[in-house]
Amino acid sequence: MSADGREADAAQEKKRLRIRCFNSLMIAGIVVFLAIGTVPFVSFPDSTGSQTAVASNKSAFDQWWAEGKRLIWGSDAPCPCEHLQNLTGVVEDCCCEYETVYSLNHGVLHKVLQELVKQPFFRYFKVKLWCDCQFWPDDGMCRLRDCSVCECPENEFPETHRNGQLKMDDPSCQEGKAVAAVDRTLDSRVFKGWTDTDNPWTADDERDNEDITYVNLLLNPERYTGYIGPSPKRVWDAIYQQNCFRQVDRDTCAEARVLFRLISGLHTSISIHIAADYLLDEATNKWGANPVMLYSRVLQFPDRVQNLYFTFLFVLRAVTKASDYLAQAEYSTGNQVEDKRTAELMRELVNNKRLRAACPLPFDEGQMWRGEDGVELKQQIQQHFKNISALMDCIGCEKCRLWGKLQTLGLATALKILFSVEPSEPFAVENLALQRNEVIALINLLNRLSESLESLHEIAPMVTAEHIAKARW
Repeated sequence: MSADGREADAAQEKKRLRIRCFNSLMIAGIVVFLAIGTVPFVSFPDSTGSQTAVASNKSAFDQWWAEGKRLIWGSDAPCPCEHLQNLTGVVEDCCCEYETVYSLNHGVLHKVLQELVKQPFFRYFKVKLWCDCQFWPDDGMCRLRDCSVCECPENEFPETHRNGQLKMDDPSCQEGKAVAAVDRTLDSRVFKGWTDTDNPWTADDERDNEDITYVNLLLNPERYTGYIGPSPKRVWDAIYQQNCFRQVDRDTCAEARVLFRLISGLHTSISIHIAADYLLDEATNKWGANPVMLYSRVLQFPDRVQNLYFTFLFVLRAVTKASDYLAQAEYSTGNQVEDKRTAELMRELVNNKRLRAACPLPFDEGQMWRGEDGVELKQQIQQHFKNISALMDCIGCEKCRLWGKLQTLGLATALKILFSVEPSEPFAVENLALQRNEVIALINLLNRLSESLESLHEIAPMVTAEHIAKARW
């Protein structure tokens, strides 16, 4: 055979080899795609709560499946869950897997929420900071300046909340910080179109404007304040013990278990915020992450981390259930550019395609209050949560009280959306009435929970054996 003939045969053989490889890859890809496509049906929890078995028995094949799903859904980074215990399978009492939640938060939700809460509409929160504790005389003490709240003077906050007029700005709350400069573009159209109705899940009367303080949340970040010792412990003990939530397990009724997990998840989130933004050296005003605190308060208790995920999904479900309402609401502050951006961000949040595809039902509230005593049980638990909201007035730290009240109202708003409106599919917007302050609290709470998940996975790999030893000591 001539040299030309041998070259032609070799070229033909290479062509056949490429075709066989291509076909093999195509077949393998189809098999993988079909296999991954069956995952939602395999891992979705049934009505008997079988997700517990899924969550506690994750095999190597399950891990391969989860990695495939992350590739399909376009996660920006793999879930660093190997640093945390028992974050596998479906989040108990919910309908999404831990890996899915991390992927959605890290790749989609966190960025949108971070921008949304900085918009003028979500920046200001009205709150009663000076209410007497009805359970015991307040004896809390803070040793840091960061414990106090920088309140907005009357002529700084838009007076449309009072008489519809806006005066000149006053720099008295700025404390020399450029970041504290107040947006001056607000006018008489600020926050119009919102109702004045009380929330049945909270003790505060939202219609009572006496002793109301308006706070710029960007000037009062949630962080370590030096509020430690018996006073905060007393508040948390009252939240758990006085409301009978200390012992909760799988045999506890679903409704009581849900409320306990919400409180535990919120408690965990607050602990993470403190550990993530901690005063490491008061002399040099050095702030940063505190891995020892994160381990001692959160990481060594896997159930607390799981409850954080649960609370995030619960609040996310409330936001997605009220998606039509929130997408149509008016977020007017008088600045057309910023108002348009706020509305765009809200629609991006509630109508996100990746969220709807990966986790269409974060929490199934339709399974609640079904028994014969459902109505009575709902009233009892509603009263429990009212007690919890009232306990926020017993917090002896202004800034802690601010964020406690905001996040409690955010939870109350989520409970109101999920349990105080007649169920319908699709959700009937006309059946829902929310206050501006409720929406501000709801979105800021979801952002705080989102930020806690991010901080948790950022700081957990930093925890060393030395940190663990210090935490246990």
